[in-house]
Amino acid sequence: MTQEHASDPPQNQSSSSFPINLKFIDICYRVKIENSSSNSLITSWFGGTETCSTAHSRIQERTILNGITGMVHPGELLAVLGPSGSGKSTLLNALGGRLPVHQFTGTVLANGRKLSKTVLRRTGFVTQDDVLYPHLTVRETLVFCALLRLPKSLTRQEKTAVADSVISELGLSKCENTIIGNTFIRGVSGGERKRVSIAHEMLVNPSLLILDEPTSGLDSTAAYMLVSTLAGLAHQKGKTVITSVHQPSSRVFQMFDTVLVLSEGRCIYFGKASEAMVYFESLNFRPSFPMNPADFLLDLANGRESNITLKECVTNMIEMIAENNSYIPENPRTPKPLTFSKNRLREAFLKQNKKMCTYAKKIFLHICKVFEKKIVFSEKKILRPALYLSDF
Repeated sequence: MTQEHASDPPQNQSSSSFPINLKFIDICYRVKIENSSSNSLITSWFGGTETCSTAHSRIQERTILNGITGMVHPGELLAVLGPSGSGKSTLLNALGGRLPVHQFTGTVLANGRKLSKTVLRRTGFVTQDDVLYPHLTVRETLVFCALLRLPKSLTRQEKTAVADSVISELGLSKCENTIIGNTFIRGVSGGERKRVSIAHEMLVNPSLLILDEPTSGLDSTAAYMLVSTLAGLAHQKGKTVITSVHQPSSRVFQMFDTVLVLSEGRCIYFGKASEAMVYFESLNFRPSFPMNPADFLLDLANGRESNITLKECVTNMIEMIAENNSYIPENPRTPKPLTFSKNRLREAFLKQNKKMCTYAKKIFLHICKVFEKKIVFSEKKILRPALYLSDF
């Protein structure tokens, strides 16, 4: 194939002429889990029967996503951050139209309309696991995919030119004649294999590109080069790129335009990546020493923050209660019980913490449980074991 064909691809490989502005509103996803115990399993082995009420009580509902809202424009790179099990892959499947509509609630809009077949044909989805033939070379893999996926209106030479154009665009020219390989067969590197998976979707010139943890298993340099390629597709080609990243480096984090941080299926931050640290500093969440912003956000999503401990939060809550018609003894050696109501505690906390994140809510719920057990609390004011400052 001559250089002219590689540099001058067919018309369908031109810059994205169908930009997609993706908006998702209040995405919720719940699954029902059957919590089968070992006793019921042994009973079934020996021909025992269970009552309907027992079988019904074993079915639990688990929330995977809870009220996720956001937006990404053409030419932007949106990164979805969060620990394992926070719902990143489920959210990407919902945005890519891979979840049945009846299985989740909320609205996914593309250019102000619900997802249609036209939008889905313009959507490329790169899964977390690479599904490639290990014995084919990079060029053979992409040419074979182009012959299958591109429309019949294109000739074989034009489809081959499209594959060569994508190889050049993603920087795969050096390894185009190297086999893919796998665990047992030596082939291309991990970063090159991931770029081949991206090239699979780039053959159809998608306007919306969704990637599920493309940097997993790559070193920091390979991950940086891969995200640089994605940023180039977004900024130079005008594509809408959404990717989930497990643990990005500081260099990778700086290339993100927008960040969505998930914690146990809830969103604790959505906005510009450059303003994330400023936002959490306004909530008195700041690292005790300079660190990678992505690591700090993941610590918050996991419920761990290096500058504020649970003991300090409880002490601050006790001081807050003292300011709201409660009593703390001046001499901690002769303490007296604190008397308050749960509603007064909640009101006092919400007044001083109007913008609570998930981490602060967890601490507040934990404190309520501690106070319910150790402090005088009930509408009838029944005396219970008191909580003293010396306990902390």
